[in-house]
Parts: sequence; C-alpha cells; structure tokens
Amino acid sequence: MSLYITKEINKEDKQKINDELYRFNSKHFPVDLRGRYEEINLFIKDEKSIVRGGILAEVCWNWLEIHTFIIDEDIRKSGTGTRLLKELEKIALEKECDFIKVDTLSFQALGFYEKNGYQVFGSLDNVGRDYKHYYLKKDLNKC
Repeated sequence: MSLYITKEINKEDKQKINDELYRFNSKHFPVDLRGRYEEINLFIKDEKSIVRGGILAEVCWNWLEIHTFIIDEDIRKSGTGTRLLKELEKIALEKECDFIKVDTLSFQALGFYEKNGYQVFGSLDNVGRDYKHYYLKKDLNKC
C-alpha cells in the first residue's frame, strides 16, 4: 500500500474524517449520549432583519460548546450579549447539558464570560506573542 499526504479543501473528505472520529468516539460513550449532536445558532437582528450579532454553538454529548460569539461593537455593553448568552444557557438546560464550554483570547471577552459565571479551567501563554488563550466552563447544574 502506498500512502501520501494532500493539502486541499474537500467537503467530502472532511466529512469522512469527522464521521470516523464520531464512530470511534461513540464506542466509548454511554449509549444514552450517542447521537447527541445538534447545531444551535442564535442571532440578534435589528428592525430591518440585519444580523447584529450571534452565537454559533453545538450540543455534543452532555455539553454545549460555543464556537463563535460576536456582538456588533456599537451595541456592546447594552446587555444584548448577556441576553443572547442566557438564551443559549436556557436551551442547554432544555437539552439536558451538564455544562457549557468556550474559549476566548485575552483581548476578547474574558471578563464578560466571568461576569456571567464562567470559570477559567486552563490557559495558554504567548498567543500572538502578547496574549493569552483562555478556556472556560460553566456548570449548568449550579445555575
């Protein structure tokens, strides 16, 4: 057998890798948690239906993971981000998730997450040379 490495953007091959990892992982998780993958995307829109922010997240087994969270700069500190985050937490509870996890950089939203009850469980120094990368978690059974 001859094997080689390629670098390409290929949706089918990417899906195969994701499917293989899912099959492997499923062998190790309790039966009641298998198949618990679901995208959860929430958006803030203005009166003209223009997107002003949102959260892209995913339920995975017994947790919810935030992948992307952004609010337009001119509406930050208005409570909009907190409203959006609370709605996501409500959905996570409805989906019987035990916790939410998220990561953020030191110049992004560390204080915002901490203010909303998220706790740092790890960090990396020397990110972009001058920053830190934080990993946070919020246990939902304590909400």
